[in-house]
Amino acid sequence: MKHLFIVNPVAGGKNRSNEIREKVEEVFKHHDGTYEIYVTKAPMDATDKINKEAASGEPLRVYSCGGDGTFGECACGAALKDNVAVCPFPVGTGNDFCRMFGEEQDLYRDLDALVEGWETPIDLISCNGRYSTNICSVGIDARIGTNVHKYAKIPFFGGAAGYVLSSIVEMFKGIAENMKVRSKNFEAEGKHTLICACNGSYYGGGFHPCPAARPDDGIMDVLVIKQVSLLTFASLIKKFAAGEADEIEKYVTHLRTDELEIEFDNESIVNFDGEAMHSKVAKMKLVHNAMNLIVPKGMHFFDEVKKEEMDTAAAI
Repeated sequence: MKHLFIVNPVAGGKNRSNEIREKVEEVFKHHDGTYEIYVTKAPMDATDKINKEAASGEPLRVYSCGGDGTFGECACGAALKDNVAVCPFPVGTGNDFCRMFGEEQDLYRDLDALVEGWETPIDLISCNGRYSTNICSVGIDARIGTNVHKYAKIPFFGGAAGYVLSSIVEMFKGIAENMKVRSKNFEAEGKHTLICACNGSYYGGGFHPCPAARPDDGIMDVLVIKQVSLLTFASLIKKFAAGEADEIEKYVTHLRTDELEIEFDNESIVNFDGEAMHSKVAKMKLVHNAMNLIVPKGMHFFDEVKKEEMDTAAAI
């Protein structure tokens, strides 16, 4: 088995290539298998590298050394490939995919636990030809996430604080835009503040819009938020960030579906795990069991799934 470490040299605003190389070399002093450390050179380079390595059909484990955007690129390369498994090794700014694992999230920073980990299939959101591991969104929230990088280098405005500052700036540019929204048993047309489709439960540097979302349940949790006033948005965003959006039924519709289509009057920003695409339409589909995720040794989040698989295997 080959272990491939994909390193984004600009993740988190600092090149940690040498630091990661030292950690990998230390870990493989007492682990079998070959490994390669690959430093990306351009956007989507990680996807291309995984596609090339996976073509042999041999088992491949990929460790995404970066942030959520790097992990998303790795997921695009690993999607629908039985011989590839991937996981984050977070060194980026947001690292929101890992947040859903709560107190166990730091296991994804333990290379020994990752190399010794097991694999389980998880879902992905397919949108406009790309895959998202976590959350896709449109509206003011996508604008906030895209433009937060403008504030990343301002002292005291990294992480969640940067998102707060970006939120304030974008609010005053205009909160809502016209959208046509279609899903199973749901249609709406008019101005909307934001729409987020959740495979994971955190994004935006710690915002927690949908605590019920899981990456292995075959369901895409979608929050559709109507147009609101500036004053209402200020109070609504607090509940939205704290996972209490379902309490605001007057403005928020919670859909549980596997497909969603959104059309815009003009080209708009579509957010993929913190990365931006500009389009007049966003076609999203939940692909069940689309990618193999490496689960670090000692993690219990997926234990129920693992137990069911072991029980099934024992019964055969």
